[in-house]
Amino acid sequence: MPGTPRAGIIPVTPFQQNCTLIWDDATKVGAVVDPGGDLDRIQAAIAEQGVSVEKILLTHGHVDHAAGADELRERLGVPIEGPHLADKFLLESLPATAAQYGLDPARPVTPDRWLDQGDTVQVGELTFDILHCPGHSPGSVVFVSRDARFALVGDVVFKGSIGRTDLPGGNHEQLIRAIKEKVLPLGDDIAFIPGHGPTGTLGEERVSNPFLQG
Repeated sequence: MPGTPRAGIIPVTPFQQNCTLIWDDATKVGAVVDPGGDLDRIQAAIAEQGVSVEKILLTHGHVDHAAGADELRERLGVPIEGPHLADKFLLESLPATAAQYGLDPARPVTPDRWLDQGDTVQVGELTFDILHCPGHSPGSVVFVSRDARFALVGDVVFKGSIGRTDLPGGNHEQLIRAIKEKVLPLGDDIAFIPGHGPTGTLGEERVSNPFLQG
């Protein structure tokens, strides 16, 4: 019997990025998704929920999502999975990017496992399918629990909006195609946590998101 997912959102960095603590209710085994910074706050949330974190997941390589990943890996002694290899250049340049934005010093990140379309990721009793959804960044991935009807979408799609495509490696047409061909077909009932802002459902976005009409 698949576990029931629980999630807690921890806004981090001046970009108010939704770092998400996801865990399986049955086992309390979980993962930290997109630890962009403020690691003490993230670790306090882990302790408060009593979650045993077994891995760190990255949806993509931008600084507000990945800058704290290497240090958190060291602190927790767990592997990093994701994103897609196409974001390697972003992960390697995290120290320079953090300095450019005036953020806390960051380390480059080399994941323990790169993810690709069709891969699966296990978190406790939860299984996530991987969708490679380039456009916001070349290596953006979406984590989908088909059993729980739940997805972690990073900056691919937001409630009422979509990810920026004016950053290095961004491509508007690619992003729209990924959302329409890979994400929306998952089903209107899928609830999602985006990388910024409020949560939503794919059904709401399909009918009301201005970027996805026509």
